[in-house]
Amino acid sequence: MYRLREWRPGDADRLLEAFEDGELARQTVVVPRTRALAREWIARCRDRAAGGRAFAFAVVGGDGPVLGHVEVAVTDPRHDTGWVSYWVHPAERGRGVASAGASLVAEYAFGALSLHRLELTHRVDNPGSCVVALRAGFRPEGVRRARLRYGPERFDVGAHARLATDSAEGVSLPPCGGR
Repeated sequence: MYRLREWRPGDADRLLEAFEDGELARQTVVVPRTRALAREWIARCRDRAAGGRAFAFAVVGGDGPVLGHVEVAVTDPRHDTGWVSYWVHPAERGRGVASAGASLVAEYAFGALSLHRLELTHRVDNPGSCVVALRAGFRPEGVRRARLRYGPERFDVGAHARLATDSAEGVSLPPCGGR
């Protein structure tokens, strides 16, 4: 149903729409605010992939518009470890886009990149993101206290990991925080 593809310059308007969401915008370092900046963001994705550092994909359904974004960064090549991140266009949330994207990028990372361990974190006050991680087969590994700071506010994060040897099936545990 969902698939990954490279970001394209023609996706700039959809990217801008996604970053109109204040919650998404506050969680990233570079927020594209113009079509030119969105195209630069897309070009950076390609440059990072060419350098072998990070691989970003648009999550799409068929030939339709971009539904979300997923990325795997190679964080420790010596130990075959990567970092997964994702977001979904606000109009597409609640449809399984992030879980599908995280599962697909894990398959890519374990196959094409030969990584063994993938890690991700999410704010503990975002139980939906915890569910995404669990559905994509990422096992909980604990809570990192006051790990993130947005403005003056600090947030605990739930830490998850998935190994190449783990089942691709989702994990049926309660979301972080036991809710």
